[in-house]
Parts: sequence; structure tokens; C-alpha cells
Amino acid sequence: MIKYQQMLQHILRNGVKKGDRTGTGTTSVFGYQERFDLQAGFPLLTTKKIHFKSVVEELLWMISGSTNIKPLQEKGVTIWDEWADESGELGPVYGKQWREWETNEYDGFTSEGPDPAGNNIKRRTIDQLANVIERIKTKPDCRRLIVTAWNPADIDSMKLPPCHAFFQFYVANRKLSCHMYQRSADAFLGVPFNIASYALLTHLVAQVTGLGVGEFVHSFGDLHIYNNHLEQVAEQLSRTPTTLPSLQIVDKAIYSIDDFRGEHFGLVGYDPHPAIKAPVAV
Repeated sequence: MIKYQQMLQHILRNGVKKGDRTGTGTTSVFGYQERFDLQAGFPLLTTKKIHFKSVVEELLWMISGSTNIKPLQEKGVTIWDEWADESGELGPVYGKQWREWETNEYDGFTSEGPDPAGNNIKRRTIDQLANVIERIKTKPDCRRLIVTAWNPADIDSMKLPPCHAFFQFYVANRKLSCHMYQRSADAFLGVPFNIASYALLTHLVAQVTGLGVGEFVHSFGDLHIYNNHLEQVAEQLSRTPTTLPSLQIVDKAIYSIDDFRGEHFGLVGYDPHPAIKAPVAV
């Protein structure tokens, strides 16, 4: 994870001081990219311990299409608690957009547009993730292997608009790569989870499409270190990365993205430095 350390150093050297929605303040850069060879190991941070169970269960929760945090809480995962309302709802966030993107269709048109009677509007949903997986299987060279969580019509209904806004798959030499764009990235707390989550997603989609894994490419918009994380970042930069672990998927006979469960995943050789606590900017 030397690349991650280099990213932190880049922010500290080149960043500008900016205010933010939370009032905490940040050191920020705009536009940065890092690449991870998924065949070289699973990119889970080693300079501080990352709770792998939270990475797994959050991803499976998104894949399920859920927007309520109660299924996460039942598994001991609390990373979304600060944003949910009293009933546990987050609004139409990631899982909703990935699996049930809502759209309207009109089956009656006049020369000016839809029939003003309004009786011909049909609502339907699009399962972006399932569609992309099917396309990888049937048209692997397609340049439209994209899933987006950024739905302008739903932004105001979300407790937190998507930070990792969209991702694209790419197939070459029977290997699957993933490129994710993140509009806003908390370099110390959030980014290590994001790297691991999309690396894991790439492994899952690769398995259900019969492919190997290639790269995870991570592109950032506003990449920042919060002002109240600077001491923690300094401590992390003083540590030497250890060897990357390997991802173990226990059941290789799973061929549906909806059939994975938390118990299907494990790590081999994960020997990180101790965790470093830091406050979450809400």
C-alpha cells in the first residue's frame, strides 16, 4: 500500500485549505488517480487495521439494493449510523440506484409531447448491476459497462449523495478491471474502505462472469484530509506497509451476484499495524 502513502503525501504537499459542508475544514487536491494490480494481492490497508467484515457487509448490503441500515446493524456494522433517520432510512442511495433505478415511460404522445391526460405514464426500474453483468458475459468488449449511483432527480432525497458516483468495467485478456470515479473522498477514513470495497466488487463480478481479475483504477475529484485527521495521518505515514493479504472466496460455485454472503470471504496473510481512531465528519 505504498501508493496509498504516496497519496497522503501528495495531499499534504500540494493541497489547499478549503472549507466544507461539515465545518471541519480540509486540505484538498482536485484530480488524482491510483491503480492497484489485483493479482498482486488484495489492496487492504496494512499501515492501520481495517475492519474487513464492515467492507464485506457494506458491499453486500449495496448489492442487495437496501437503503436501510438495520440489516447492517444486525451484523454489527455501524458505519452508516450517523446519516440515517430514526427509522434507519438513508433515502435512495447506492443500492437503490444500482438495482432499481426508476424511470418513466410514456406510451401516448401528442405533437407537443406526452398526452396531457397523464394516464399513459409507466414507471419501471432498471437493474444496472444485473444488466452490466449480463453484458460482460455476452459483449465483453462493450464500452458501456457502467453503473452510476449519481441520479440528479434523487439527490435531494438522499441523506448523503453518493461519494463514489459511478464505475466502469473493462475486459481484456480474460481479466476484469474496474475504474471508479469518486467525487468526494475522505483520504484517511473513507478511501481505504472504498479501495477494498471496489476491489472486492471486481472479484465478485469476475467470479460470476468466469473471468480473472485485472486492475482497480481509482479516480478522485475532491480528495481531502480533514483538519482533525492530520495527527492520525502523520502517525500512519510513520509506519512501514506490510505484505498485502490474499482474498479467499470460500465458495467458487457461486455464479449469481445475489448469492454471496459474508461467510464466503476471508483473508490470508493479513498482518496490519494497529487501528488508528479518528472522528467522522458528518
